[in-house]
Amino acid sequence: MFQQLKDYFAQNLDTYLKTVWQHLELSGSALLIALIIGLPLGYLGYKYKVARLLTTGVTQALRVIPSLGILFFLIPFVGVGKFPALIALVILAVPPILINTILGFSEVSTALLETGLGLGMSESQLFTKVTFPLALPHILNGIKLALIEVIASATLATYIGAGGLGSLIFTGLGLYRMDLLLIGGGSVALLSFISMLGFDLFIRRMKYED
Repeated sequence: MFQQLKDYFAQNLDTYLKTVWQHLELSGSALLIALIIGLPLGYLGYKYKVARLLTTGVTQALRVIPSLGILFFLIPFVGVGKFPALIALVILAVPPILINTILGFSEVSTALLETGLGLGMSESQLFTKVTFPLALPHILNGIKLALIEVIASATLATYIGAGGLGSLIFTGLGLYRMDLLLIGGGSVALLSFISMLGFDLFIRRMKYED
């Protein structure tokens, strides 16, 4: 097996790096779009109860739909390729970001906010210097969960021609190639682990500095 892995990388390194880049590009794009959607909605959910009930209800409903089901549901409307895969991954990534954003802002002590106002802080100063910094660890945890889920689910994008590491996994399944399964699955697991470890270290560092 080791020799098979060695031979694969010797002969297909460029192809492998291309699939890794496709996977990272798709995952990163989905996460960025989810941040643009989830963070403002999360803040609105924190500020207004009606918005919180509406956004959390919709996102929780979306979470119960399997990612593969979302992909196949989108095909009749937007076809195949990167775009429907991106939509499906964004749908998966928004809920943890939104929910953790609401949680982070909600857990900021009211006493601290009142103290800030008493010291003469404006609303914007209170947000940038008190509310957001205290909520940030929860927000980052939501981003971490979203990224890990997106990296894992992006393997299914191969089904609709979006490329990525899933192509190695499904080719390995089709050809009974254990080396391809190990390379594809191991790479996805490694990317997820590195993402989780990086965010955990960053969150711990922030808490230590606070």
